Amino acid sequence: MFRGISAINLDDKGRLAIPTRYRKELDECCERQLVVTVSVNELCIGELGCLWLYPLPEWEKLEQTISKLPTLNKMAGKLRRFLIGNASECEMDSQGRLLLPEKLRKFAAMDKKIVLVGQLNKFEIWNESAWNVKEQEWMNGDDNESLDELGTLSF
Repeated sequence: MFRGISAINLDDKGRLAIPTRYRKELDECCERQLVVTVSVNELCIGELGCLWLYPLPEWEKLEQTISKLPTLNKMAGKLRRFLIGNASECEMDSQGRLLLPEKLRKFAAMDKKIVLVGQLNKFEIWNESAWNVKEQEWMNGDDNESLDELGTLSF
């Protein structure tokens, strides 16, 4: 399970170093094999700024779910093309680094400063400035959503 926020830097080649606290788990759960793709949340709300990073076994579960969607459904096709079509396999090297493909870095406007956000079974990768803006929006309630939409969830 991945949790927490880490501010990290991309190097000149577009690589990020996975924080040490996650490396052992990633080695054990997926032998350092990961998949990075665009965030569907941004597709649905018309905003850019985030990538999803999955350990390979979690990604394969998602692929199985997506493969069961109706092929003639327009939204399912859009999801498949966007999420699967932009997916890229990447391997964490012995120093904990992985290369983000240039196309995905451009999609999410990644520059030197990024944020890695644990999301239980995956990570989100944000441009640090975009993350700060979104975090402020969430804190201000500017996204027009409420906890009421989560039904009976309790903390």
